[in-house]
Amino acid sequence: MGRRPRRRGRPVDGIILLDKPTGITSNSALQKVKNIYFAEKAGHTGALDPLATGMLPICFGEATKFSQFLLDSDKRYRVIAKLGERTNTSDSDGEVVETREVKVNMGDLERSIASFRGETMQVPSMFSALKYEGKPLYEYARKGIEVPREARKITVYEISLLRFEGQEVEMEVHCSKGTYIRTIVDDLGEMLGCGAHVTMLRRTGVSGYPYEKMVTLEQLEALLEQAREQDIQPRELLDPLLLPLDTAVQDLREVNLLPVVASYALQGQAVQIPNAPAEGEVVRVTMGEDNAFIGVGEIDAEGMLKPRRLVRTHDV
Repeated sequence: MGRRPRRRGRPVDGIILLDKPTGITSNSALQKVKNIYFAEKAGHTGALDPLATGMLPICFGEATKFSQFLLDSDKRYRVIAKLGERTNTSDSDGEVVETREVKVNMGDLERSIASFRGETMQVPSMFSALKYEGKPLYEYARKGIEVPREARKITVYEISLLRFEGQEVEMEVHCSKGTYIRTIVDDLGEMLGCGAHVTMLRRTGVSGYPYEKMVTLEQLEALLEQAREQDIQPRELLDPLLLPLDTAVQDLREVNLLPVVASYALQGQAVQIPNAPAEGEVVRVTMGEDNAFIGVGEIDAEGMLKPRRLVRTHDV
C-alpha cells in the first residue's frame, strides 16, 4: 500500500499580530503559530532577533501577497542599552569585546541621542539576516569572517530618552524600514566614548497596527486547548483573532471600482479610473458599495489602474 498523502493544512487568510517571546527566532515563532492554526501557508514580515520581543505580524494565505508592504513600513521600538561594554553582536547575546569607564552626563547623552534623528546612512551589523552571496551575514560572522556591507539610507523619525540610571539607558525609537537598533546603540556607545550594547529590545509597532491587538503564543495555545476541552473546531476560537488582509496596505490610498470594472481588473487587465492618482502611485483597490478588498494596483502613464497583487478568493 502506498503512503497516505500528508495533510498540508487548511486555507487560512488573514494576519495575526504575534507578541514574539524572547529566546527564539522569528522563523521558529512563525512555525509554532502556523502549526497552531494548521495553516497551509504562512510567512512573517520582518525578523526580530532571538533576544527581541514584540510585534511580529504573521500573514496567512492570501495575506502573504501583501507582506512586502509591512516589511517596507515604519517600525517602533523600546530599547534598553548598557553603557560601558561593547559586544561582538552589539547585544547581550554576544561576547564582551571591550570594557570602558562610563563618564556620561545627561547633557552629553541627550545631545548624542538627538544626533540620530533624521535621515542618515547606516552600515548593517555583521550579525544581521541580510544576505551576501546567498548566505545571511550572521553565518559569516559566526565563522569570524568579515564581508563588505554597503551603508543604507535610513530615517529615524523620533528617538527619545525615557530613562538614564547608572549604566542603563532606555529609549523609544520610531524609524524607517531596515533600521538596526543594535547598530544605533553601538554607534551611541562609541559617540559617548564608553561603548554600549542592547540588553532589551521590544518592537511596539509595525505600520499602524495597534499594540493592544498583539497575542502571545501562550494565549494561542490556551485557545487550542480550550477548543479540545469543548470538543469544537479550533478555528472557532482562533480565527476571530485574525485581522483582515487589507490591514497590510492600510496606508495606501483607496481606489474603489464598480463591480463591472472590477471584473476586468480581477482578470489582470488595466482599467480606466476617474481622477486617477499620479503615475507610479500604488493604491489599495476595493470593489462595490461594501468596499471589498480585491488587491493593490499601480497607476501607469496613461492614468490606467494596472493590477499588481490580487486576492484570489473574490468572485464577481
